[in-house]
Amino acid sequence: MFQVDQGNHSCLRTMNSKVLIVEDQFIEANHIQMVLEKAGYTIIAIAHDVRSALEIIDGELPDLVLLDIYLKGNQTGIDLARILRKRNIAFVYLSANSSKEILDAAKSTQPYGFLVKPFREKDILVTLDIAHYLHQQKTELSKPQPPLNIPANTPFSAIVGNSSGLLEVMEQVRIAAPSDVSVLILGESGTGKEKIAQSIHNLSDRRKHPFVRVNCAALPSALIESELFGHEKGAFTGASERRTGKFELAQKGTIFLDEIGEISLSMQAKLLHVLQEKQIDRIGGKTPINLDIRIIAATNRNLEKEVAEGRFRLDLYYRLNVFPITLPPLRERRDDIMPLAVHFIQIFAARFGKEVSGFSPSVSKQLMSYDWPGNIRELQHLVERSVLMCSGDTITSVGLLNDSKMKIATGDGTAKVKSMEEMERDYIVQILGQCNGRVSGSGGAAELLGLNVSTLNSRMKKLGIKGSRFFA
Repeated sequence: MFQVDQGNHSCLRTMNSKVLIVEDQFIEANHIQMVLEKAGYTIIAIAHDVRSALEIIDGELPDLVLLDIYLKGNQTGIDLARILRKRNIAFVYLSANSSKEILDAAKSTQPYGFLVKPFREKDILVTLDIAHYLHQQKTELSKPQPPLNIPANTPFSAIVGNSSGLLEVMEQVRIAAPSDVSVLILGESGTGKEKIAQSIHNLSDRRKHPFVRVNCAALPSALIESELFGHEKGAFTGASERRTGKFELAQKGTIFLDEIGEISLSMQAKLLHVLQEKQIDRIGGKTPINLDIRIIAATNRNLEKEVAEGRFRLDLYYRLNVFPITLPPLRERRDDIMPLAVHFIQIFAARFGKEVSGFSPSVSKQLMSYDWPGNIRELQHLVERSVLMCSGDTITSVGLLNDSKMKIATGDGTAKVKSMEEMERDYIVQILGQCNGRVSGSGGAAELLGLNVSTLNSRMKKLGIKGSRFFA
């Protein structure tokens, strides 16, 4: 059962959308039918099992299917979902509490949304609105695209590496670039999410217009709305002149919302409104400003977990997650380690006016066996420091954690491999020691790690690291 909610919901669906309900609980199915018909949907039928659902679909094609995972008979909702996916019919799962195994199997069918029982009227209407939007966007992506005219000397053409994981990402970039669909780039810190976003922009028709990067984690909470949407002169105390916001600066181009998982729930609601209406309102402004921009977002957080724990809006997640691209960590693309390291040597040798050209065999072995918790950014900064300190033409020593530091004694004479979080803590502690505990400023730990100061402080707090203990 679900609770009726008379609140407003977005009206993104097409009029008279046809819905098939596949639910073997009579009372629940009828409640859903009443809610959807009141909202303007046409219910073509209620099916109680997979066989009857397929008979109905053969007679009248629905725009969307609401599908319970658990159904009577030999076939489940997941079995039907696989058929719907092949027929390009959008579907949303209805589910009670399920095991992780069942939910993983359901997610593998790439649904357009989940509704977990019990749910409210508002939940189901918003989820169906989003499902229509996602299906429309993915249908656009499936249309044949003209051959790409890849400009020379773009970050895409300069991306270093040839591992299977990287080649798969580059193919996804090639597919996503020509369209205007929202892209969500996922991956650990330091994996190169900004370069992928820049590549998508540079391969799109918007490449002659601005690419505006916004580090959401670095925006002061009191000023984030002004930074993103701008303000008029006199809109608040201290607003001595009009300010053009980041969205307006990106007009006709691309806005890249990095670390999107760090923004507050209240700001998420405002961002969702902008994505839906394609308009912004400057603070103190009298008329809305129409937008013609592409949205690319990135995060190192697990947004599904953030949604489940109430820290990220489900509707915003689905708005951003139209075309997800996941960047593998460097430890999963080891074939790229040495090409990247050599690439960075060339950059920093030229910058520092040195003749450094390579690594000794022992250092190369170290680089290849290390797990790189800081990913490409960590490798870049390590090579930069190594080139700066190198007195010959070959780097013979680097400051990596050795194998013994990657293990923890267990008390019974054995050792276990440290978790990534434990290794990350060790690495940050090591860098803080080199900086005498200084987090910010020139030569500080944040600069060496290539992180925003607020991001590093947040990681230190989570890992229980106090910077003051490292001061000499």
